[in-house]
Amino acid sequence: MDGRRVGRSGLRVSRLGLGTMTWGRDTDAEAAAAQLESFVTAGGTFVDTSNVYGDGKAEEMLGSLVPVVVPRSSIVLGTTTVGVGGGRRALLDALDATLVRLGTDHVDLWQVHGFDTGVPYEETATALQIAVDSGRAGYIGLSGQNAWQAATLSAHLGTGRYRVVSLEVEYSLVERSAEDAILPAAAVHDWGVLGWAPLGRGVLTGKYRHGTPPDSRGASAHFARYVGKHRTERAARIVEATVTAAQGLGCTPLAVACAWARDRPGIASVVLGARDAGQLTAALAAEELILPAEIRAALDEVSDPFDAPI
Repeated sequence: MDGRRVGRSGLRVSRLGLGTMTWGRDTDAEAAAAQLESFVTAGGTFVDTSNVYGDGKAEEMLGSLVPVVVPRSSIVLGTTTVGVGGGRRALLDALDATLVRLGTDHVDLWQVHGFDTGVPYEETATALQIAVDSGRAGYIGLSGQNAWQAATLSAHLGTGRYRVVSLEVEYSLVERSAEDAILPAAAVHDWGVLGWAPLGRGVLTGKYRHGTPPDSRGASAHFARYVGKHRTERAARIVEATVTAAQGLGCTPLAVACAWARDRPGIASVVLGARDAGQLTAALAAEELILPAEIRAALDEVSDPFDAPI
């Protein structure tokens, strides 16, 4: 699997990443182990988790599998801290708790989610600097922030060893709003963009074209609203275009959607979520696909967020 540098940094990740949002909730330890082994065997390196996935169980599960299933040195470990605000002590305590759950003394990429207007920007920046100085985090990234928020915090961190290297954002054929400000800001500030939900929360696989499969996330009480966001008339048109492209290329809609997001300007990696190794294997097949220019142009047009009706 090809790798890419994250922004203007020395951090290198596989251009397809493994997400763990379902781990500890819909994905048990055995299935998670199969996913991780399959991903690393395919050449994947970037594994993305968070303190809120499964209320911490995803990090615990990942910590139990590394280095038992794969060596720690074979993965680039990224985690996102959510829901603790921007206070220095709260952020560092949350990171320490994450490290305990992961069973490691450091993460390669620590991303902080959200923007706390009640805390001075320099205090949040200080927490991130301490994490780097202490060796708990190799690189710093941001998540869940708009362009001006990310730029403000980035300015307080500077362009040296503490610089922001990544910005994680939802990005897919059905969710291109990041192109309005976030992607241009990332290009100016040399942030590598990590795109989550490249399959439109599952909608772009085509599985919801004729209803809700009983074994899908859309049928899950926990994920129904998560998937439902992209079950719109506009999304349906994009899905049909994706299915048509896949038929012409002799591949799956999943591969088309993933390849489209993976090769957009500024994208360092797209993070794939799967409930089992079979779903992940199907997603990893996108690594071999290069979309012809005419198909990419057609998908660009049908999914244009600034031209299509809402």
